[in-house]
Amino acid sequence: MEMREAYGRLRPVCPSCGHIHFIDPKVAASVLIESDGKVLLTRRKHNPQKGMWVPPGGFVDWDEDPRRAAIRECEEETGLKVEITKLVDVISSVDHAEFQEGGASMVIFFRARIVGGALAANDDADEAAYFGPDELPELAFEPTRIVLGRWKEKTPNFKSQTPNLEV
Repeated sequence: MEMREAYGRLRPVCPSCGHIHFIDPKVAASVLIESDGKVLLTRRKHNPQKGMWVPPGGFVDWDEDPRRAAIRECEEETGLKVEITKLVDVISSVDHAEFQEGGASMVIFFRARIVGGALAANDDADEAAYFGPDELPELAFEPTRIVLGRWKEKTPNFKSQTPNLEV
């Protein structure tokens, strides 16, 4: 492979056959679940970012609706059955190193409500707990820090810098 101009930017191209290799985004879907002014987070059991905290979520399979992926991942990691209530945001990772480590390049965040199950860390999570805006643990991944920063700003007792934000 060699880098050549293709479709407006440099891309890896096979010099023999001309095949262009497109580096597609790695997409994750995540849910924000609130209870009594706190947000549910899971602690990562594996790298990248092992031991750090994120909302329940994970990668979207190539043939999967992101809402279904968020619901599936939440149940796998927490034992909770949820229903998506709202799209919160789609955040592109601004940290290229996280993507290179195997993280997502784009995360779709949904708000969700619990409709069943019992909270128990499982799968990729070794702990699950609720945290208030003033007690957030060390967060993994830039999109998580962005969305929870916005959540914190919108939570009572914190002054919002972005009053029109729908988090």
